[in-house]
Amino acid sequence: MNFKLFIALSLFSSLAFSQKTNKKNYQYVNPMIGTERMGHTYPGATVPFGSVQLSPDTDTIAYELNKKYNGKVYEYCSGYQYEDKTIVGFSHTHFSGTGHSDLGDFLIMPTSGKLQLNPGTANNPASGYRSGFSHDNEVASANYYKVKLDDNNITAELTTSQRVGFHRYTFPSADEVHIILDLMHGIYNHQEKNVWTFVRIENDTLITGYRQTQGWARTRTVYFAMAFSKPIKQYGAHKYDENNIYKGFWRKFDETKNFPEAAGKNIRMYFDFDVKANEQVMVKLALSPVSTEGAIANMKQEIPYWDFDKVRNEGEKLWETELNKIEIKTINEDDKVNFYTAMYHAFINPTVYMDTDGRYKGLDQNVHTADNFTNYTTFSLWDTYRALHPLFNLVQPKRNQDMIKSMLAHYDQSVHKALPVWSHYANENWCMIGYHCVSVIADAIAKGNDNFDTEKALQACVSSASIPYYDGLEYYMAKGYVPEDKNGSSVSKTLEYAYDDWCIAQIAKKLNKPDIYNKFSARAGNYKNVFDAKTGFMRPKLNDGTFKKEFDPLDTHGQGFIEGNAWNYSLYVPQDPDELVKMNGGKEKFTQHLDSLFTMTLPDKYFANTEDITRDGIIGNYVHGNEPSHHVAYLYNWTGHPEKTQQRVRMILDAMYKPKPDGLGGNDDCGQMSAWYIFSSLGFYPVAPGSDQYAIGSPKVKEAVLTLENGNTFTIRTKNQSARNVYVTKVELNGKPLNRNYLTHKEITSGGELTFYMSNKSKK
Repeated sequence: MNFKLFIALSLFSSLAFSQKTNKKNYQYVNPMIGTERMGHTYPGATVPFGSVQLSPDTDTIAYELNKKYNGKVYEYCSGYQYEDKTIVGFSHTHFSGTGHSDLGDFLIMPTSGKLQLNPGTANNPASGYRSGFSHDNEVASANYYKVKLDDNNITAELTTSQRVGFHRYTFPSADEVHIILDLMHGIYNHQEKNVWTFVRIENDTLITGYRQTQGWARTRTVYFAMAFSKPIKQYGAHKYDENNIYKGFWRKFDETKNFPEAAGKNIRMYFDFDVKANEQVMVKLALSPVSTEGAIANMKQEIPYWDFDKVRNEGEKLWETELNKIEIKTINEDDKVNFYTAMYHAFINPTVYMDTDGRYKGLDQNVHTADNFTNYTTFSLWDTYRALHPLFNLVQPKRNQDMIKSMLAHYDQSVHKALPVWSHYANENWCMIGYHCVSVIADAIAKGNDNFDTEKALQACVSSASIPYYDGLEYYMAKGYVPEDKNGSSVSKTLEYAYDDWCIAQIAKKLNKPDIYNKFSARAGNYKNVFDAKTGFMRPKLNDGTFKKEFDPLDTHGQGFIEGNAWNYSLYVPQDPDELVKMNGGKEKFTQHLDSLFTMTLPDKYFANTEDITRDGIIGNYVHGNEPSHHVAYLYNWTGHPEKTQQRVRMILDAMYKPKPDGLGGNDDCGQMSAWYIFSSLGFYPVAPGSDQYAIGSPKVKEAVLTLENGNTFTIRTKNQSARNVYVTKVELNGKPLNRNYLTHKEITSGGELTFYMSNKSKK
């Protein structure tokens, strides 16, 4: 069945859903969900997993303030803040839902009237080239963004191909018209962010250049080629903060106007055009990780013409193809918006990172060619190993194989001989903890999605888990735990290393490597070394083997944890829930403990200084907005109380995901929050990636059809589904009772039908 995609900005603006919404089986997506919460989700134009993610940026907040971290910048991780009233311009690279940031490359802004090369301020947009705007005049749909820039009455439209951003600007009058290219602009900018920029005016319609930055990725170079639909009348460049005493013999030229090249740390350029009233000027900007020649080739191959609507429609079809992989029916339209928004978010990252000829810059800063695979970047693995990559193994298996091949290429190029931790744009930024790439690899192998060199993958996993200078591993390997007085966040690291080690053991078992299996199976039990039976919590242990005396299980800071407290992290043993239950006093006592997590009150002081969590991201003391707890609601399945899993899952689905600007209960984290929603709405979840099992929950859909890459379809049906009927009284697989609390990957990929019988009363 062929579906049209409509991205409904309309839920909170005067646009309404448009006249097309009366069509049956219409797929709704709202890319603006979560934009208000710290601005970590961006609207704009992109194709699935696109190299170019073209979006409006609403302010230019600096990373530093008085030579210290500026907390306000955290709200602009994606560049767009829904509550802002002005737009600075449209840049071509963004992260979606991250807790740190970078990018924002090559900002373009159309203006008219007096030339201004400074962005101005939000309070006084007339002092620069920024413009006021209204959400009433803002539209987002599949691979398309449109907004009216009020200050000059200019209509801006954006669309993309894989590597090219396409702009269409309609100028209402024949005033003096400028298109600004800001090479200083960026997200998480600081004084030394720009290392160097270079621009060439190749002819009267083609501009090339590059930008090198040091930020989250400390050595990042992005090349571009920019083409205009009509000849430039005149142009110029302005350099900022050029304090270098050596000027060379370039000083003989006036480089500020109509000089065909510019180089420096901080440059803004302008291009003037003669236009008639209501004339459109179009701009194409192609990216390359390798060269300006590569950027030109990308543009010629992907968009060799000036047909904006054709590019928009082609991108829309790509989204239709991806989103049609799961066709759902829901109780209400809000659930449909939430579901397809989650799919949209899940298919933004990771991003393709190579030219059309397969060349890309590697971690070693040399140029490589992807051999029979698509190279990807943007691996937020501490988040995405939990549900996003398992989701890819189900509905994007070929892409996930290529992502793993990209990770193995990263390993080949790593001087540390390490798989990615958190990598983007030919850089490892080492953000967060663990070596969770091994989970992604183990999950793919466990589920038979292993069309890659599995022997090499195991070698890479063992190597990554054996680097003594990485984040306390020296102590972990020697003592079986990370001492808090030697390395911070020690409990979180110990627990996550133990899970990762279990993943390595599963790979070794599959590949018949008993020595490796035995070694890492033993390491996988190291979580027991930080469990304090007296308090019932995982607790920081010191180098001398004693537990740290000062301990508050409700606090995150200084307690041995990161993005979670002892209440949440003490439940992080996804590889062995049965043993976790025993350690906590058995099934009934552990059930009561889980109940307390969801029903207690967490005082404000425990998250007042936490950037990414607010009260509406918390249920009791359960923090859904931070990933370590994402499996917790499913743990009741191991206590003999699956009905409590069912009730909690449906509660979280309703509380943490809403079709409005602040609709997410935390950062989307490159699709992890969204992947949780997709799995849980379908009725099952991968508690322990690296296993072939999915824990049964409570589906929110009325019906879902998964169209799988192997040609099979898997249908999920619910009987008596409603908002009140959250309990599952019976599950049938292909007409036969499923008398267990899990489903296997093969049972799904073999095709068939899963039926849930729903009720407002539990079986208990």
